[in-house]
Amino acid sequence: MAEKACKKMSLLKLAEERALMKKKLDEQKQKQQLDSVPYLPKDCVSNILIRLPIESLQRSRFVCKPWYSIIKSPTFIRDNLHRAEKVMIFLAPVKPLIRRRYDHLEFVENPNTFSVESKVFELKSVHMLLQPLIESPFKYVIKYMVFEDGKIAIGDYNATCLGKIRASCDGLIVVDNKLEKGELVIMNPVTREVNLLPLGTIYPPHDESFGLVRCGSGGYKLVHLFRDEFHYIGCEVLDIGEKSWRVIDGPSFGLVKWFGYSPVFAIGALHWVPEVDHSEYIVTMTIDDEKFHKIMLPKASRFNDRIMEAYECLCFVTHEDINEISIWVMGSVSDTWTKKYTIAIGCIRDLVPLYFSRFKYEIYFMDKDGSVFGFDFEGAHMKKFTTMKGCFMLPGAEYMVHVNSLVSWQIKENDHE
Repeated sequence: MAEKACKKMSLLKLAEERALMKKKLDEQKQKQQLDSVPYLPKDCVSNILIRLPIESLQRSRFVCKPWYSIIKSPTFIRDNLHRAEKVMIFLAPVKPLIRRRYDHLEFVENPNTFSVESKVFELKSVHMLLQPLIESPFKYVIKYMVFEDGKIAIGDYNATCLGKIRASCDGLIVVDNKLEKGELVIMNPVTREVNLLPLGTIYPPHDESFGLVRCGSGGYKLVHLFRDEFHYIGCEVLDIGEKSWRVIDGPSFGLVKWFGYSPVFAIGALHWVPEVDHSEYIVTMTIDDEKFHKIMLPKASRFNDRIMEAYECLCFVTHEDINEISIWVMGSVSDTWTKKYTIAIGCIRDLVPLYFSRFKYEIYFMDKDGSVFGFDFEGAHMKKFTTMKGCFMLPGAEYMVHVNSLVSWQIKENDHE
């Protein structure tokens, strides 16, 4: 017995020595590999990563700790935001897989799909067994549309929600939480960061408007304009991260008659078109002092005209007659309108402006049948965008200008470094 025990101990010692030898050899091999890789300064790595598509950046975070540190840094996130092109974000009905289970059919969702409502339950500490079952036919998938090189492409965040998108800014969106009346959710659909916002004033959905803006301090504000029971227009502001809304003085009585279009954030202010047709002015709220102003338009706005942000200016895109579209520009709130460009549209009718490209001198339009056109200012020509199957403007869908980014609304101490 003693001899067997001694032999067993010898074998165990031999195995330990071999394991230790293998570990040393692996460490030496890893060191040799690292030594053979040329050193790249951190700034150089950051300069390479900043050129990756947003989807690749999300995956690249987990390559190594230095990359994670670079991509999560406030400087990198800000630089990435400044390089981001505009897209059109929208909601589309979920098209779940349907499988037969025994004698009935059931809906099956992609297991990797991110649900805003499930995250809300998690934030509220609702146990999984107590969460109500939300069937797929009542959900919407959050998507975005890209116009590039004369083609339309559809991107998918692989995320679902029940409520409509209320506002967008710097890659952040505000969405209705349909499980709780009047409650809102702020999220970044790229990073899937989600948080609940405190309950504000509740009014019928057609008598209110939301605008999300970035402040000079780097934080974000959500502005809520609404019509009360006495037909006065009230206004409240939420500093994102605070626990309650602040009531401020709204626009003068009678200035705002309609809430159909989302407000436009430009030249340090939010701007509303106050009437559905023949509006002679816009209503503006400057963000710093939270005061409302009335700005006259160069001509009355018609149904297919729009105010838009372009190249750090406020633009008014208006149909002069059936063959021309004019673009008026204002550089600051106290400035006057200047007519900068006239587009001859020829036989194309009923064009609705969508947005200006951030980095190309182009403006995009939608026709009444959902077709998309782009006007190139440098080449002075209009082109129709080609579509793939399923890539078209959905009738009845609400589209909002957006950018894909890694931005968070949370202000951290190292944000100012």
